[in-house]
Amino acid sequence: MKRRELVSKIMSTELITLNQTNNLVDAEKLFKEYSIRHIPVVSGQDIIGMLSLTDLLRITFVDDYNSEDNVDTAVYSMLSIEQVMVKNLVSVKSTQTIKEIVEILAKNEFHALPVLDNHKLVGIVTTTDILNYLLEQY
Repeated sequence: MKRRELVSKIMSTELITLNQTNNLVDAEKLFKEYSIRHIPVVSGQDIIGMLSLTDLLRITFVDDYNSEDNVDTAVYSMLSIEQVMVKNLVSVKSTQTIKEIVEILAKNEFHALPVLDNHKLVGIVTTTDILNYLLEQY
C-alpha cells in the first residue's frame, strides 16, 4: 500500500449537486437515479451543505428504503433542503493523503467529505471510496 497516495486518486469528480431551489423530492430522485448516498448542496460555486440519504430516511421514518413501497413524501413538502442538510462541513483538499482522510472520517460521525481546492468544490470522497481503494490493495 502506498503511504502517500493522494485523495485525488480515489475521490469522485463527476458530481451530482443540489441547490436551494431544489426540494427534497428532487433529492430523493437523484439518490435513486444515481445510486448515491451523499449530495453536496451548492449556492453558485460555493458549497453550503451536504445532504445524505440517511438525512432523508431519518425524516421519513422509512424501515426499508429499497422496498417497492414508495416513501410518503408528504414530509418533504414541510421541510427544505437547507433545514435537513448538514451545514457545518469539514472539507479536505485534493492534495491531502488518503491516510489523512481516513483519520478524519474515523474521528467523526460522517461518511463523506467534500473536496475543495481554492474554495471550489472539485470532488467528494466517501467511506465507500476508501473501502474500494483498500480492496484494490489486496
